[in-house]
Amino acid sequence: MVDQVKTSMSKPMTSNVALLWDESFLWGIMAYKALNSANLPFDLIRSQDIKNGKLKKYKMLFAPGGWASNKLKSLGEEGVNEIKKFVKSGGNYLGFCGGAGLATLDGIGLLNIKRKPTKERVPSFSGRIELKVSKHPVWEGIPAADAVAIRESPLLHPTPYTLHPVFHAWWPSQFYIEDRSIKILASYGDALPDAFSSDLNVGDVATNGDWEELEKVYRINLDPKRLLNEPAVVEGNYGKGKVILSLVHFDTPDDVSGQLVLKNLWKHLKSQELGVKSQELRVKSYNSKLIAELEAAITDLVSLGERNFLWFWKNPMLLQWRRGVRGLEYCTLYVMVKEIAAQSTEHRTQNIDQKLGEIRDLLASFADRAKRLLLLERQAMQKGRITYEKCDDPEIRKLRLELFSASKSHGGMFKELIDEIDGLLFELLNP
Repeated sequence: MVDQVKTSMSKPMTSNVALLWDESFLWGIMAYKALNSANLPFDLIRSQDIKNGKLKKYKMLFAPGGWASNKLKSLGEEGVNEIKKFVKSGGNYLGFCGGAGLATLDGIGLLNIKRKPTKERVPSFSGRIELKVSKHPVWEGIPAADAVAIRESPLLHPTPYTLHPVFHAWWPSQFYIEDRSIKILASYGDALPDAFSSDLNVGDVATNGDWEELEKVYRINLDPKRLLNEPAVVEGNYGKGKVILSLVHFDTPDDVSGQLVLKNLWKHLKSQELGVKSQELRVKSYNSKLIAELEAAITDLVSLGERNFLWFWKNPMLLQWRRGVRGLEYCTLYVMVKEIAAQSTEHRTQNIDQKLGEIRDLLASFADRAKRLLLLERQAMQKGRITYEKCDDPEIRKLRLELFSASKSHGGMFKELIDEIDGLLFELLNP
């Protein structure tokens, strides 16, 4: 059954900014929504477009979050060379989190920056954190930190009224910088009490816990103080082009200050006046049964995790999960499926309905195994220490290998599924 509903949608403006879609997944949708919300013009492009020389028509390339190593594989040597040529000749590059890592010496090499190895980082920090900013156009008009939050956490903020702007970091890497030509636009200040390190609430540990003891138990760096004064946003040059890399997400949902920074970044890096997107009437046409089945399957899976106290929602797009399960993968699937359902297109065809059916079947197979795995992981937590990659239970190990492979950066049935969803979303978002 096909439903048709007229709805109002934003029509993209002619843009000189390209957003790299490939291997971004959840973070690509987050960026897409934030830029649309801020009325910032952009085009979605894929790695193959870059290989085909499409960057020539743009002034700026924006690489959202995601695994830098997977982005690098997607681009290949040809795509990497095209980006280098683009920036060297005067194009600008903006990278958030994984997109920032892509531009370091570990990736494309646009800036003389290395990423710290995992054992030297705080690898599982997520949430709000203060930034100590330097004078720069990207911070124009940005309000200071939330004074209420600071007053409520005197242990974290011994000087309650020394305010810094607050933004969000989601499991960021950390930079190692020796090159003095690179400008540090912002460094980390204090983490706010509602942030997390792994599955530990920062405020709770600050008042009633001991980071040193917890680090011995978790066997990773946890104390957010380890981030203090570390570079968070940097700027440099590659040839004639500017490069700005941020380990914080200015595209976080409902972040008003983040949207202001995005607008400042657009002005700074592409030298184009911002416009307002026009509206047009379009037709929403889809197979409602397929969409309903997709939504029901992913909602049921995520609800199972909530019922079993494995995770909860931090914001509309991100889960906070317990140590021992892969929460990011499940919320990635949830957000991507919901975005398919939300899209309004006038060009939905039998071919797209066929893709929806294939995705439904893949998701059903994945969800059946995932439910079993989550319940086994829940039980294993009661018996002893497990991590997302280590567990003595042979059935857990087998299911993890099938669903995710041995790689942390996406694999197994999960990667097959999100690649299919990703390809369909790109088609739906580019009518």
